Amino acid sequence: MDRVDRFELEGTLSGFQERMSKVALFDPLFELQRKKQTDANGQPIDMMELGMLALLFFFEQKLVRNSKAGAKDLALYLLRVMDGRLQADISQCEGLARDIIQVFRPASGKKREFTFFNWESRDRQTLYTSILRANAFDAKSNTQYYALDEDGLELVFATKEFYSEFQLSIHQLVLRKQLEKGEFQGALRQINEMRIDVETLQERMVKLEHEIKRSIVSEETLGRYSGLLDDIYTRLQRENDEFDELRQFVKETRTRLYADINPEKQERAYEYILRIAGELEKVHGDHSGLLQKSMDLKNHALHSAKESLYYTGLSSFNFEQDVGGVVFGLPLPLESMRGIVSPFMGLAQKKMWSPLTLFAEQSTTGTGEQGAREEGFLEAADEESGLQFSLRRGEFFAEIMELIIQGLEKEPEIELRLFIESLRGYGCQDWLQRRSFYDFFLILHQRSPVRPVSKENSDENSGLDKVFALLGGRVLLIQEAAGIVETGTRYQIQNMKLSWEDR
Repeated sequence: MDRVDRFELEGTLSGFQERMSKVALFDPLFELQRKKQTDANGQPIDMMELGMLALLFFFEQKLVRNSKAGAKDLALYLLRVMDGRLQADISQCEGLARDIIQVFRPASGKKREFTFFNWESRDRQTLYTSILRANAFDAKSNTQYYALDEDGLELVFATKEFYSEFQLSIHQLVLRKQLEKGEFQGALRQINEMRIDVETLQERMVKLEHEIKRSIVSEETLGRYSGLLDDIYTRLQRENDEFDELRQFVKETRTRLYADINPEKQERAYEYILRIAGELEKVHGDHSGLLQKSMDLKNHALHSAKESLYYTGLSSFNFEQDVGGVVFGLPLPLESMRGIVSPFMGLAQKKMWSPLTLFAEQSTTGTGEQGAREEGFLEAADEESGLQFSLRRGEFFAEIMELIIQGLEKEPEIELRLFIESLRGYGCQDWLQRRSFYDFFLILHQRSPVRPVSKENSDENSGLDKVFALLGGRVLLIQEAAGIVETGTRYQIQNMKLSWEDR
């Protein structure tokens, strides 16, 4: 300690006020911690945690751009959060909310005061913090609204470490700025902080190696650790490139100071730059070891874990216990036995063919086809046969439409499910075997509301003009209903409701 000179002593006290300003942000939370509150069951309420919840509430209101958040809104939020954990009603929550707001923003309207002794300037100083600010006021309801102030936002951000994996990269940027400004004493201290970051990364790398050997029990975890190692290697490679640039920058700075025309003036700075170069080399060497460690984990530890996962699954499989015991010990049906044994039946199969099959008669039938395949080109059907099909289908559609109209004359609305059940009474059960029956309802649903086709838009070849002409001057509505209609055939159809438009 006797060897610590005046410059290094000043370096430890540099920025003392800024550090205490960070401590001042947490002072209202500790003040809340000293408050004693209990719920309806006499269970103590942790006011410090509720204060943190209040900060998160106002931060969320700022994110959603809600400028009207007051004590009652905070009370409702606390009531929902405490549901099942603490026994408190809305009136007690309002009291808690007002106590928290009063701590963050005193009733006097002034900023909070935080007094401390500044060891850098050797005097007492007072810092002023503003966590909450008055945002708006509703005169009709006599309601005061609040919002997070700048110190409140800084406190929210200070409670979460953002991008901790990039801490070393941040120190590298700060070091470069300090070297450019000639702050060599601060740069030396920055390198020491970088050394601590590297040591922390070394500890994390050792823990990660143990986790890889212990925690990889499935392909999912293997893929997750593989992606994690790729990210670590990429980040370390980027940091290593920055170290190379810093080393070159320090070398150029040392050369410039050595060539200065007034060496006595730069003697202290040159001494610092030599120490900076030496310490930076040590940190760079340790960091290079981390880069090599990440490569070893990727190439050896992860590969060994993958092989271990394979052999663990292979050795844990017992044919007699897992297959033989199930087949002979459980009274399963034949279909289940076939499902258990089938994966193992193809292991000893070997497909063979004879060269004589090349000279045998070739089959032109496909798999599952019966009889010989007709050889020749397909020809388009003539127009007359297509017209006959449309006319026959139109007659069938007209019969269906007549039954629908008869049903709507009795009931204001009918369901397709009930209509299909009524076909047995009309002796039309065979309609359910025809695809055109279902096509008709699909056409109706597509054209709903269905009106008679005008002469300009009619198409005699479709066979639907006469069908829609049965409607007269009425309009038919078809809407989907819940459920699928099972017709007992290979066809199914969505249930529908049919009604006239005036109803």
